[in-house]
Amino acid sequence: MSELVTGEAVALELRPARLPSRGLATLLDLVVAFTAYVVVSVVVVVTTASLDDAAQIALSIATFLLVLVGGPIAVETLSHGRSLGKMACGLRVVRDDGGPIRFRHALVRGAIGVVEILLTLGVVACIASLVSARGRRLGDVFAGTLVVRERVPAARSGFVPPPPPWLAGRFQGLDLSAVPDGLWLAVRQYLGRMGQLDPQVGWAMAVRLAGELAACTGVPVPQGVPPAAYLAAVLQERQVREARRAFGGGPVAVPVVGAGGAGGAGGAGGAAMAYGPPAAAYVPPVAAGGGAPEEPAVDRSSGPGTGFAPPA
Repeated sequence: MSELVTGEAVALELRPARLPSRGLATLLDLVVAFTAYVVVSVVVVVTTASLDDAAQIALSIATFLLVLVGGPIAVETLSHGRSLGKMACGLRVVRDDGGPIRFRHALVRGAIGVVEILLTLGVVACIASLVSARGRRLGDVFAGTLVVRERVPAARSGFVPPPPPWLAGRFQGLDLSAVPDGLWLAVRQYLGRMGQLDPQVGWAMAVRLAGELAACTGVPVPQGVPPAAYLAAVLQERQVREARRAFGGGPVAVPVVGAGGAGGAGGAGGAAMAYGPPAAAYVPPVAAGGGAPEEPAVDRSSGPGTGFAPPA
């Protein structure tokens, strides 16, 4: 369940980086790393001149591992996939599903990079990138990562519509740790492309993805929540958690579609076009006396579709 069955939904809104830009970024990183290695080595040699040969050899090996291996791993982990060379070339390392990398991803990339970049002078990495359809080297394959371009025109980036406002914060208690990256990728691809799918096909795919996501979380899809809306709400909850993990535990702004918002992709009209059936956009009815909105009813007479419907 790592990819969708349609041929259209194979590309994320992130564009894989090509070999020339990746090679230039790697070259810049190597220049910085070797410069730091030479400086640290000189300092170590000067300060440990009184030690015996065995101790100096051990310190040399430790310096190599810490600077040329541990340094890039630490930089990629702390910068969430943006080393100095990648920042200069507009690149970033992300997971296969588009999320930010963690320490284990950077560790696998760095460990394998010692062999395919340092010991073979980049020959193995170049061959692997040329063979791979998305330009991934062996470290990316084993780590489950991808190097993407960040500097792309805004018009070419895919849009994943936000969930309807009545689902905001509803899935904060879900355990998402057991959901595989391949399923997240499939959900993200479906939501970005569902407006281009046939309604019957889109509904069937949403039901299947929602069932797999519910099986991984151990909590069934709530009654009255359309599968596409459920997928969007859970995906947004995951993005909020990733943002908090990456940038701190403070409040994170998430896109919320308001009934009276401006038009466009992010407004109510955009959400209705992206998620809703051909009928008009959903507006919650207002209870008598100006109180809180009443709980809307679900109109199931139109049959399957890709749209969101309010809960029963």
